[in-house]
Order: sequence, then C-alpha cells, then structure tokens
Amino acid sequence: MDQIKNNEAYRKVLEAFKNQRKGATIADITAKTALPLDSVRELVGVAADEYRARLQVTESGEILYSFPHGFVSKYHGFRRNLSRTMEKIKKGMLIAGTWIFKVWIMGMLVGYFVLFMLIALASLVISVAGSSSNSNNRSSHRGNGLGGMYFTSQIFNLIIRIWFYSELTKSLDGRYYENRRAKPKGRPLYKAIFSFVFGDEDPNGDWASREKRSVIAYIQAHGGVISLPEFMTLTGLPPEKADPAILSCCAEFGGLPEATEEGTVVYRFDPLLLRADSQDRSFTGLSAIIKRLKSFSSNKKNMNVWFGVINGVNLAFGTYFFFNAMNIGGLTSQTPIGAGLYPFAVTHMLFSGLFSDPLPFITIGLGLVPLIFSLLFWLIPGLRYLRLREENEAVKFENMRKIGYGRIWENPREVKAGDLPPDIPECRPRNLAAAADKIIKELGSYAVPDVTLDNRGNPVYTFTELAREKDALKKYRSSLDGSTSSLGKTVFDSEG
Repeated sequence: MDQIKNNEAYRKVLEAFKNQRKGATIADITAKTALPLDSVRELVGVAADEYRARLQVTESGEILYSFPHGFVSKYHGFRRNLSRTMEKIKKGMLIAGTWIFKVWIMGMLVGYFVLFMLIALASLVISVAGSSSNSNNRSSHRGNGLGGMYFTSQIFNLIIRIWFYSELTKSLDGRYYENRRAKPKGRPLYKAIFSFVFGDEDPNGDWASREKRSVIAYIQAHGGVISLPEFMTLTGLPPEKADPAILSCCAEFGGLPEATEEGTVVYRFDPLLLRADSQDRSFTGLSAIIKRLKSFSSNKKNMNVWFGVINGVNLAFGTYFFFNAMNIGGLTSQTPIGAGLYPFAVTHMLFSGLFSDPLPFITIGLGLVPLIFSLLFWLIPGLRYLRLREENEAVKFENMRKIGYGRIWENPREVKAGDLPPDIPECRPRNLAAAADKIIKELGSYAVPDVTLDNRGNPVYTFTELAREKDALKKYRSSLDGSTSSLGKTVFDSEG
C-alpha cells in the first residue's frame, strides 16, 4: 500500500513539474500537489535524478528545478521496463474488469428481459395456434390457453402504456422533435445501467487535496500567515477539530505557531513563500471552496424509469418461474394445466428439447438467478438513495458552516442568525434555523459572544474577542517583511 501511495505521489510531482515549464521550487510543487513538504523534497530529488533536472541555486538558498531536456528517464534497464509494463498491465486489467462488470449487469438486465419476452410471445403464439387447431374444444382451449396468458398480456400492456406515455410527453415538448437530430450521441447503455445501480463518480473524490491546496493558496496570498478562525472558515471544521488539524498542517508544510504582541496565536508557513511561480494568489475576502452535492444518477429520469420497468418484468417472471418450479415440479401428461400455469408449461415444453430434465434450468436459470438479481438491482440503488440523502444533508451543513464562519469573521461585532444561511442550494440544509444556531454555538466555544436583542426581539451576537483577534492579525501581517520570501538572483546553475 505504501508503494502504491508513493507511486501516486511521485506521479503528482511529475505532473506538477510538467505544468511548470519555467522551473519550480519545493514550495511551488507543494502548493500544486498538497503533498507534505518533506515528501515533496524527497520526491523532487528522485525526479531531478531520474530526469536530469537543471538546478539553479538562488541567493535565498532555495533551489529552482527545471527540466529543459524533457521527461525521458535515464533508467532503461530490464527491471525498470518490467515495472512500467506491469503497472500498465494492472491498470489495463482494472479498466477491463470494470468494463466487463458493467457489461455483465447490462447483459443480465436486458438479456433476461428479452428472454422472458420471447417466452411470453412463444406462449401466446402456441396458445392461439392451439385454440385455432381444435374447433371442437375452442371454448376449453380459450379458457386454458388464452385465459392463461393474462399474466404475460398484462406485462405487454404495461410496457406499451409506459412507452406511449413517454412518447406523448416528448411530443408535447416541440423542441424534442425539432432538435432530435441535433442532439449529441447518448452514453453507452452499460454505463447508464451502471449509473442507475451504483451511481457515478464522487464529485468530491479529490476533496482532501483540493482543500489543502486552497489553504496553501490562502497562506501564500497572506504573507505566509493564517489564524485558526480563517483555517476553520476554509476547512469547515469546528474549533475542537480545527485545532489539531492546523497543527497537522504545520507538521506537513513547515508551519510554526507564533504569538503576536497582543497575545493572539497565528501560524507562520515561511517555507511556502519561497516560490518561483509568479501567479497572483490573492483572495477576494475569505472565500472557501464548497463541496458539490452527489446526484443519484446522471441519467435522465425517463431512462431510469425504463430500467425500473424492465427490472420489474424480470422480477415478476423470475418469481413466477421459481414459485411454480418449487410447488409444481416437473410436468407430466397427467399434470392438470390451469390458467396460471400455462406459460410455465409452454416453457417446460420448449426447453425439453434442450435438457432431458428442464426443471433445474427453469428453477435456477429462469427463477432463482433473475429473482435475486432483480431484487439486488432495486435494493442497491434504494439503499444508496437513502444514504445519499443523509450524505448530502451533511455536505450542506458543512458548506453552510464555512459560509457562516466566514460571515461572522467578516463582521464579528454584529452577528444575526438569519444572516448566516446563503442562497446557494448546496449550503442550505433542511433546518436552517437549527443549523445557524449550531454554527454560532460552535464558534462561541472558541470565542464567547455577548448577546443582546434587536428591535424585533431577535438575538444579536457580538464576538468581541474575535474582533480583537482580527485586528491583531491585520497588524501582524502589515509588519511582515515581504523581501524574506524573495528567491533572489541565481548564484549557481548546474548547466553553466
């Protein structure tokens, strides 16, 4: 596992260098990868050796790394080539395995649906043919044959009704047929089915890295200094979790706590200021990135409805065949064929030509397997939907906490609970009043506010200590000497 993590970290370092063609320092690569400072130092040294980096030592003592000769490894031995080949094979096998699994799900869903529809159609045809060939027993045949097809005919009727309703809905929207030819090609069916069952990729899958990069960018934009309330706003962490988290950041990125003249604790990250990247990292206020909500599926609603209908048909047929196989067993010439047993009897007859005893195939292949698959096909997305609601609710509160902390920090002397909820849907949990009250109480555990009432009787909170900390931080930043973060001129160049 450690080797996998190291390979992934090394890949991130190389990608960062490829996007920084004019050269970069350790601070630049740290800001782009959000990897710990010590890890970046180690991996940059490995990359510099493998790809023959150009080293330029500046007056500040910082090294500027660049790769004018490209990224062609100097290692061409058998073991190195074998290692790269194995990595490509593993990656290819993972992609192939995922694709096969998606195709298998599609094959099970669509394959069983087509098979059951063919069985139903064959039963209907045989029933009609049987009733037509024996005019003396027409009424009897209709009772046992066509009457026995009520189950399958209702399935056909349901599918036709849903299809007609779908087409009618589309026709009411004139744009559908006007733009039908201009619409881009849809996603493959196996991907759409997989999306319905298991959902899509997590939109916040790289969140830890994105959040660290935003914190680093804020630090670099503010003289290498950050306070705990600012860190809480950027990360959405309550005070009891933010305190150990910022100390962890200090360990990762070379930060040190320091007290101002007023006794306020700030955190300095001087190593992150030694940058070659001239990109402006200034912030407009204290803006925090927010998480995106997870969607149940990227499919259109009518497509998911169709998947549900098809799976419902499979579930109905699977239950039907499994129930009859377990209760009736094998059919003989003496077995009475009632109305509800006719499709089972026709299937038994059809597969008698392929199997000496078709009962095991009907029990397992047409009964148990599609029955279990259909239940899981509904159970998995059903449980995922319930979990998704709770996860999105937690995301909304975390996002609102960031915005709320930011608004309190912006104006700590006059805070009203009603001013905290933003208009962004991703930041509005179900109970806004309770969420706002919780946010104020959380921040109140860090800096206790004074409470007064306005003209309407609503509480107004004054975070006096927070205001003093903000003023002390502003004064501290204004006293910093920006020249200490300058790289200076190049005093040594490995390429002359």
